[in-house]
Amino acid sequence: MRRIPTLSAALLAAAIVLAGTGCNYLKSRDHLNQGIASYKNAKYSDAVEHFEQAIKLDPQWSTPRLYLATSYMVQWIPGAESPENLEFAKKAKDEFMTVLDKDPNDKTALASLAMLAFNQAQSLPLEQKLNMFDEAAKWQKRRLEVDPKEKEAYYSLGVIAYQKFIPALMTARSNLRMRPEDPGPLKDKKVKEELKTQYAGIVDDGMQDLNKALEIDPEYDDAMAYLNLLIRWRADLLDSPEEYKKQLEIADGWLQKALDTKKIKAARAAKAPGGIHQEN
Repeated sequence: MRRIPTLSAALLAAAIVLAGTGCNYLKSRDHLNQGIASYKNAKYSDAVEHFEQAIKLDPQWSTPRLYLATSYMVQWIPGAESPENLEFAKKAKDEFMTVLDKDPNDKTALASLAMLAFNQAQSLPLEQKLNMFDEAAKWQKRRLEVDPKEKEAYYSLGVIAYQKFIPALMTARSNLRMRPEDPGPLKDKKVKEELKTQYAGIVDDGMQDLNKALEIDPEYDDAMAYLNLLIRWRADLLDSPEEYKKQLEIADGWLQKALDTKKIKAARAAKAPGGIHQEN
């Protein structure tokens, strides 16, 4: 019997490996497409199976892993404490972290981890809530390291600053028998100084972040609205009614600008072909 030369045998073996690799490549893409179709139809269990198969066939491909993580995340219900629900959040985070292990600058993974941490914070006790807000802020800052023009990251940092500050301020107002609509500043100097020490820097940083978002997008009406809120409530920490009134006028100006900008953008969108527009 004629023997195949050694070199030819090696080439044949390589060809078989390449054929298998190419087959896996196509199968992986097919599972991804099927998973996306299932995902769009809210068949998340089916989607998860397809994305897992796509990863198994092409472990280095990050796209199906991002979809897998997102499939877990959309099944997670904030505030629900069942083991199954908590597992969805854990699996989502683990998969996003795996993506970052391969590419530390993946924008989708960073944004998703920030959003997941922010949403998890909402249903936690105060101390845990603040820690989770810190984690969300960490991921937003990582986004800015990757892309300093990421306006949503600056906006989110401003929102986190507001979320940290407002519960403490509302508690102080309640303890001083002040309703939310009662004018400031806070009457108790000691309480006011304690809040300044703990939160003034946080609020100032949040306002700077919102202003950076507006530098990138001068029509960012959501950033205007939160800038209004931070200015308005920070005024409670001022020393005199005159200073308080002046800051409220500035806050009112940002609120009106936000409303006017929304109207301008809506009118502009209505004039676009088809007259269809999407609200934030």
